[in-house]
Amino acid sequence: MSDTVEAKAANAADNVQTTSALPAEETERLGTEIVAALKTVFDPEIPADIYELGLIYKVDIRDDRSVDVEMTLTTPNCPAAAELPTMVENAVASVAGIGVVNVNIVWEPPWTPERMSDEARLVLNMW
Repeated sequence: MSDTVEAKAANAADNVQTTSALPAEETERLGTEIVAALKTVFDPEIPADIYELGLIYKVDIRDDRSVDVEMTLTTPNCPAAAELPTMVENAVASVAGIGVVNVNIVWEPPWTPERMSDEARLVLNMW
């Protein structure tokens, strides 16, 4: 059975889970660095990063260090739909020690503004 490590965002409701049989310290390091990398990715039309927007649903680090990312978009008609998955793939792949990265767009559960962190709400003036 694999160990599970949760890397929590500033908003405790937004968790990224990583699972792997790698040592806990290594999956924790990788999870932390992946979250930091994801925070460098911005939707070109929104001045908040995709992690704080709550668009990242799951990060799964496998034993071979490949990574599966489940993410969503704010809307199925998002103008950045073609480029955001590639931006996420490149950001996660930039983390030292990561292998192949697969990004999957999911629509369940649907994204809502409630998924945003307090930081994203502040940036977007949505108080």
